[in-house]
Amino acid sequence: MANISDHQQTRLRALQRLVIDLGRKNFDERHGDLKLTPVVGLICAYEEEANIADVLRRVPKVACGLDVTPFVIVDGGEDETARVAMEEGAVTFVFPVNLGHGVALRVGYDLCVALGAQYVVTFDADGQNDPTEMPQLLQPLVDDEADFVVASRRLGVDRTGDRYRQLGVVFFAALMNLLTGAHLTDTSNGFRALRVTMLADVKGRLEQDQYQTAELLVTSLKRGWRVTERPAVWHERASGQSKKGTNFLYGFRYAAVLLGTWRRER
Repeated sequence: MANISDHQQTRLRALQRLVIDLGRKNFDERHGDLKLTPVVGLICAYEEEANIADVLRRVPKVACGLDVTPFVIVDGGEDETARVAMEEGAVTFVFPVNLGHGVALRVGYDLCVALGAQYVVTFDADGQNDPTEMPQLLQPLVDDEADFVVASRRLGVDRTGDRYRQLGVVFFAALMNLLTGAHLTDTSNGFRALRVTMLADVKGRLEQDQYQTAELLVTSLKRGWRVTERPAVWHERASGQSKKGTNFLYGFRYAAVLLGTWRRER
């Protein structure tokens, strides 16, 4: 929300809160006194009608001996993503209008904390992440070796052909490590496993409506939470086009969030 007045920011935040409250009212009417399983597979989806069903069908029912609930935050849109998610049996929260991936994640984190989850695994709705790999990300949390586990396509396999995006992964990992003292290979990956006690600590500090991956990681590292990574496979998008914009725009905004969060948290 750069380059807008404080008054405009206040209005936008009030409208955002209204949209979230409307979504929560609808959610409570459908799900009542929901109690989440120990593990939640959290997916934020914007116009992914063509992809979401296959992704949800690949979510394991049990991971590391713990029951898993698929949970979809539908970030507005004009297609049938919400209907498909509900038909596939996912717990589904629907924004009446699009608010942004970061907002959707914050709402998801809040619900996971409030409704009794212990661990959250986030992944994309477009098929680039394989939900069957959830257990290998989750295991370090269950073994109490880490609080935050990032999937690494550099330690695993990157099946995409975008060389500029691949170079960006290397560059941003190096920048993240320089600023935080971490030793990570892939810091721009939204496929990750999170301890809910960590989320309860950091979620109130998150501000980004988009590009929250860098903000969450920097905040968690600077607040002393244990972060590690595990290899994973990164697939081409199953269908449709990315909502992240061009490589240059994505890289510029990611860098801005990374540096801005580092200045805030240092």
